[in-house]
Amino acid sequence: MSARDRYGDIFSGHPRSKQRAVPTVTAERDLVVEDAATGFCGAVVGFDRSYDGEFVKLEDARGVVRLFALRPAAFLIDGKPVTLVRPSAAPPKKQTRSASGSTRVEGLRARVARGSRIWVEGVHDAALVERVWGHDLRVEGVVVEHLEGLDNLAERLVEFDPGPGHRVGVLVDHLVIGSKETQLTTGLGPHVLVTGHPFIDVWQAVRPAAVGIARWPEVPRGEDWKTGICTRLGWGTPQDGWRRVYDAVTSFRDLEAPLLGAVERLIDFVTEPD
Repeated sequence: MSARDRYGDIFSGHPRSKQRAVPTVTAERDLVVEDAATGFCGAVVGFDRSYDGEFVKLEDARGVVRLFALRPAAFLIDGKPVTLVRPSAAPPKKQTRSASGSTRVEGLRARVARGSRIWVEGVHDAALVERVWGHDLRVEGVVVEHLEGLDNLAERLVEFDPGPGHRVGVLVDHLVIGSKETQLTTGLGPHVLVTGHPFIDVWQAVRPAAVGIARWPEVPRGEDWKTGICTRLGWGTPQDGWRRVYDAVTSFRDLEAPLLGAVERLIDFVTEPD
């Protein structure tokens, strides 16, 4: 028997000089640990990061909070050394609802557009409808087009020639009894449905809280509404104001009920079987 066999590998060093394997523990909130260097014992209450690395916040029984560097074997649990690591970030939750509140359809493929259409008065109306109901409209194959003004409705209807499977749903601003809008949208036949909201402009159909105001200001008749709103709110130009309004809308919760009901009725009308 050789000396190597009798005494082991003499070049491997003494067993006491070998570094022990230290378990790695995720520093979950409220985990109680002891800092090996100072003896400070506390529960994990948070983390911090600086140019010097990652730190864990420990709070002791008296409410004292201290920072300790997350270094190998720097902490004790039940008197045994451990290496604390910061918890990994939770993966973002998968969205199961669309902005309109409907069930999101995964793996959606483009569908051939229906013969029926939804018409809105202007580009801002179209943008907000797409913002909230865009997913639903693509699922159903419904195209939204803007009229560039309600005065063009009669001419467009003549060109479109509504009929079975070729319906038109029209979304109108300021649809109240006695208004010009009401007079232009009556008696259009069974294949045309007009719905709308009572607000002067579709901006006003966005909840004030969504854009960070208490209420929409009053603008006197005869003054351009969007310009008057931006002047009174200090929003700059109407283009600046529109960006604020558009960015504030992320789901149906940011819109007033009359607009929500009007659009839902139009979608049902242009997608229901004749």
